[in-house]
Amino acid sequence: MPEAAIAAAERASIDPVTASIGDSEFDRDTALTRRAPGVYDIDLSAGWTIISAVNGGYLLAVLGRALADALPHDDPFTISAHYLTASQPGPATVRTDVVRSGRTLSTGQASLFQYDENGAEVERIRVLASYGDLDALPDDVRTTAKPPAIPPVEQCFGPEDGPAPVDGSSAIADRLMLKLDPSTLGWALGQPSGRGEMRAWFGLKDGRDPDPLSLLLAVDALPPTAFEIGLHGWVPTVELTVHVRCRPAPGPLRVSIVTRNLAGGFLEEDAEVWDSADRLVAQSRQLARARLG
Repeated sequence: MPEAAIAAAERASIDPVTASIGDSEFDRDTALTRRAPGVYDIDLSAGWTIISAVNGGYLLAVLGRALADALPHDDPFTISAHYLTASQPGPATVRTDVVRSGRTLSTGQASLFQYDENGAEVERIRVLASYGDLDALPDDVRTTAKPPAIPPVEQCFGPEDGPAPVDGSSAIADRLMLKLDPSTLGWALGQPSGRGEMRAWFGLKDGRDPDPLSLLLAVDALPPTAFEIGLHGWVPTVELTVHVRCRPAPGPLRVSIVTRNLAGGFLEEDAEVWDSADRLVAQSRQLARARLG
């Protein structure tokens, strides 16, 4: 039995499953109402905010769900998002466009809009994505990638383990099962390592198992690697690309994120997401703006 599966079983005794895929807070808060072909309405939940802005991974899942409805295929294979302006909780409109429909792959684009204080419509985020059927992919895997070395979940720490809320913590933390590797927690103790690494066990608080849409959230749900470099404050995403490699097995995920280069006020974050069967289920890279000084 893989070590990850053993850890998943151990966690099951700590956080019993209370929600299933399709019947959880995440599903309800990413659900859209189709107003017309290619046009969807949603009320962005304040439960997925960081400070006052809506989390980028949650937004990506919202647009990902809209494209799954608009395209002939259900599963995101690759999705690239450009974050144009910060989204706020409240009403929003998603517009989709089918670019190409193929037998095994379809491509579409989507944008999310809100109204500003003057009543003008503002585009918040724009994505381009290709969808297919993850269950139809061949089983052949040839890789040098290895799961991240993270201590057992009971030896890791989450927001609830601190003496007080961490600066910048927010409502989203209450909806996640997030346990951080102690070796990436120097920033929380005022002693950042300078390595630009973040690793954690990840799941949804209500016990819902992961699926391709929740992987879009997982890659952007950990504290910024900028904290371990010694920076503070908001690290807004400019662009985020996610590759979904296979459908995740039930149980908690392990997420590893690394930044190797901060230059010109921007940094990259490379993320890997591994499931309880020791499979690399998603990868991502994002460019983010670092607030210096």
